[in-house]
Amino acid sequence: MKNRLPDLNVPARERIGWVDLLRVIACFLVVFSHSCDAFVAVFDSDRATFLQGALAGSFVRACVPLFVMMSGVLLPVRTGTGAFYRKRIGRVLLALVFWSLTLPVLYYLYMRYVGTSSPSIAPALFTGEATLHKMWTFVFNFCYDTTPLWYLYMLIGLYLIMPLISPWLERASRRELQSVLAIWGVTLLLPYVKMLAPALGYMGNYGNTGLYGVCDWNEFGTFHYVSGFAGYLVLAFYLVKFPPAWNWRRTLGICIPTFLAGYLATGLGYVVMQKHFPGNYAYLEIVWYFAGINVFMMTAPVFILVQKAAARPRAWLSRLAGATFGIYLCHFIFVQAGYDLVQRIPGLPALARIALIACGAFAVSWAVVRLMQRWSVTRRLVE
Repeated sequence: MKNRLPDLNVPARERIGWVDLLRVIACFLVVFSHSCDAFVAVFDSDRATFLQGALAGSFVRACVPLFVMMSGVLLPVRTGTGAFYRKRIGRVLLALVFWSLTLPVLYYLYMRYVGTSSPSIAPALFTGEATLHKMWTFVFNFCYDTTPLWYLYMLIGLYLIMPLISPWLERASRRELQSVLAIWGVTLLLPYVKMLAPALGYMGNYGNTGLYGVCDWNEFGTFHYVSGFAGYLVLAFYLVKFPPAWNWRRTLGICIPTFLAGYLATGLGYVVMQKHFPGNYAYLEIVWYFAGINVFMMTAPVFILVQKAAARPRAWLSRLAGATFGIYLCHFIFVQAGYDLVQRIPGLPALARIALIACGAFAVSWAVVRLMQRWSVTRRLVE
């Protein structure tokens, strides 16, 4: 990803330094998050392992929102709509097509010649026929092999609306931005409202338990257009344009308790949900929603702290930040390989295994991306 930023009210060198740092942090947290998945998946068959995986995975849930906020830092859009779409969406589409075709093949070869010790993966999902099926159905959605690519589908949607909201962002006052963010803040509570509504007697309409106009013939309710990841775009723009005028003591006094409260709600909430709704994955994911109030409480403090730290530009950090998009795209299969390797090491607790997998997958992915960046043809697939 390139480090070009709009002309905001802070020096360019300072801005680039902290943005590079935040991009690297967000990318590593994504890799760490996926490194937890296999340990979370054991659930009650190994309670100690599940708890370590769930609590570790909950700690890094800010990973994706932070990545989204990096796109928000690029606002407002300074180029024409067509040029912006060609540059941003064209780049993402190229990466989406390439990795949607490549990752299933790599998984097929890995499963056939190496195999996996993960109990949650069925070998039948990695036959030649299944692989070919995955390679064309990406036009509809991602599959297990390409799980991280869900982000690209969503990112394209964000890029589609960025030129639309940019003119308003340029004109909006501080109070107007705060008003929109307050409305978005209400939507962060909706997953829990939907979960609790049946306890208050709400039965839905014709079996559909959607809220505020959502039903079988309409999935676009009252808050549809002001909810989700778009709020993180506006939040990033707001925090860059109007950074909190706090000293370090007040910053830490606000950010650390807010992060910890969000983490406790996320981690303990996940464990409680799994206990009371075993096997109900739809309910279980609610507390891990990226656009949920608890994850927001973890995301905003990290952004504010890194922004305030104003890391100086470093050549090595810039190079690493430039590789994060590619690392995100290719890391998933190396996480899989890392899991199979660390399972052969006896006596290691789950947390140590997770850390080894995350660091190893991040390093190998970075090496792969650096190699691909050396050739002009493959460079476009990871930048």
